[in-house]
Amino acid sequence: MEHAAHGPSPTLIKDMLVFLLAAGILVPALRWLKMPTIIAFMLAGVALGPFALGHFAEAYPVLTYFSITEPEAALPFAELGVLFLLFLLGVEFSFKRLWALRKVVLGAGGMQTVLSAAAIALVGFALGLDPAVSMILGLALALSSTAIVMQVLVEERRAAQPAGRTSLGVLLFQDIMVAPILIFVGFVSLKSGANLGGVLLDALVRGLIAIAVIWVIGNFLLGRVFRLAAASGGRDFLMALTLLTVVGAAAITYSAGLSVALGAFLAGLLVGETEFKHQTEVDLEPFKGLLLGLFFMTVGMSLDLPAILAQLGWVMAALAGLIALKLLIAYLACRLFAGGHPISIEAALLLAPAGEFAFVILTAAQAGNAVSPEVATFVAAVAGLSMLLTPLLGQLGRRLAARRPQLPDANGMELTEPSGMENHVILAGYGRVGRAVARILQDEDVTIVALDRDPAKVHQARLDGLAAYVGDAARPEILELTGIARADQFIVTVDDPVRAEAMVRCARSLHADMLILARAHDGEHAAILEAAGAEHVVPEAVESGLQMAGMALENFGYDTETVRDILAVVRDEEYRRA
Repeated sequence: MEHAAHGPSPTLIKDMLVFLLAAGILVPALRWLKMPTIIAFMLAGVALGPFALGHFAEAYPVLTYFSITEPEAALPFAELGVLFLLFLLGVEFSFKRLWALRKVVLGAGGMQTVLSAAAIALVGFALGLDPAVSMILGLALALSSTAIVMQVLVEERRAAQPAGRTSLGVLLFQDIMVAPILIFVGFVSLKSGANLGGVLLDALVRGLIAIAVIWVIGNFLLGRVFRLAAASGGRDFLMALTLLTVVGAAAITYSAGLSVALGAFLAGLLVGETEFKHQTEVDLEPFKGLLLGLFFMTVGMSLDLPAILAQLGWVMAALAGLIALKLLIAYLACRLFAGGHPISIEAALLLAPAGEFAFVILTAAQAGNAVSPEVATFVAAVAGLSMLLTPLLGQLGRRLAARRPQLPDANGMELTEPSGMENHVILAGYGRVGRAVARILQDEDVTIVALDRDPAKVHQARLDGLAAYVGDAARPEILELTGIARADQFIVTVDDPVRAEAMVRCARSLHADMLILARAHDGEHAAILEAAGAEHVVPEAVESGLQMAGMALENFGYDTETVRDILAVVRDEEYRRA
């Protein structure tokens, strides 16, 4: 009797190896040639996909080992990368900033989506397509790629800039429109006589309920559960809880017919309000990068090269028309609701291409026989090529925007996150000493960002009115998120000698001119910290001895001023000896 084999299929293992080969060798080689990361992954997907090397695998079997055989098997992991991206974007934002974006979301987002869909549908109708088919194609091509646009902005550190926030506002409206669009496509496919308005109202109610559920869980449970996980098991449990938060929120919005990306973004907003914000960003970043690379490769693999070559002239004409039409509408929408020319032209060029949602709409429409396979293949080719152009259009937009002086952000959204602070103090450790230091500095209106690995101490720091986060101040990625490049001082108050030295070295490597103060156990430890880069070190044992000696002298009848003078001389000698 034969037993069935267990474990993943050989094809899946082979495809994983091909992907890792591309991510570890091919993409870095393209990056070395100064190619943007997103384009590098997409071109790798084109080359290794079923329409390039995979197309010739039957004639040349050896190519099977250098091509992706089952692209659909990678889709769940690729979508997880998109969820991580939107989650981390939400972590960087706040509800205050999101509320400030309401004009952009509803105004610019609504105008761009509705007018783009209508204009593309009119072009399709003028070319002889059925009105319903034209509308489906308009809706499919009107939306942009949230994953690609935001990753371009993240790589260029522009996601928090006015153009980045404007782009995100429009993309959020597009994500909200997912449910109504899919419902409309379903009705066209079924040609049902049911009440479309009633179904749309039902979808709206379910969507609002889903958002309310996420908000309630985030505000009343999330912080407590995160603190419990941190106290019980450290970073492993925190990672599991973070993944549960991302996927759980995405599942809630998906079950309501909304975009999974919207759920992940809302989850990020809620986590961003907790003290675990920076630790979560650091932990998820490596997974996000690799899984997003897989997503971009799947986009490249979806490009039907034979179909594109067979109608190359028409495809190029449609591509140029799509970019020009959406660019004009997006520019007008952003100019009316978001700001001046620099913001509008940069955001419009990023939003002009189509997005991955076009493939979802076309698949649903084709399954319901609403769109013919020939039309779907043609439109998918145009959409895929336009997505490939997004990073290049983003670079063009940045250069055009740089020619005009940047006007103040019309939405009044100022960057107040630690990464955007200036001349602040980073306090590493919020124990007994750290809390005393913070209290004195707060009384003088000094801006402080506190870091500690103990969630209970961070929670106390937040109760004391500080911007405080769970994180290890010896990790450069954590310090970078606290804006150490623009900080005025770095103060180390932890009582662990090894960790204190690591923190001082890390901070000094990131900011050569910053003042670093540190607490030491004794003279020997003080010398180590000074060698690591601390400018002023306070040996705790020396200060304790001086305080006790001063009390003894006062008990012998010495007046306070004399005691201070004696201690000052001894302190100077002890510090020089250290």
